[in-house]
Amino acid sequence: MYIDIETINSLAKLIGSLAVIGGALVALYKFVERDKRQSKLIKDIQTEQTLLCYGIKACLQGLAEQGCDGPVHDALDKLDKHLNQKAHGEVPG
Repeated sequence: MYIDIETINSLAKLIGSLAVIGGALVALYKFVERDKRQSKLIKDIQTEQTLLCYGIKACLQGLAEQGCDGPVHDALDKLDKHLNQKAHGEVPG
């Protein structure tokens, strides 16, 4: 079997093409995995923020029960409205 320049050139083109396709597949895999990690992180952050909102609501309710007026009631009303809209999937407006 005789290997000439054309055979080597064709083999190099094939190897190059396979490398490009393989690189694209690896990049796609990494992108999907990063997206999954980011989605999980966002979900964890949203859960934490929900817990913080309920804690703040409890504090505001305690202040309101102790007789604090003004911004306490306004903030409590806005927080109740926000939590209710989020619980029902509405967009706050």
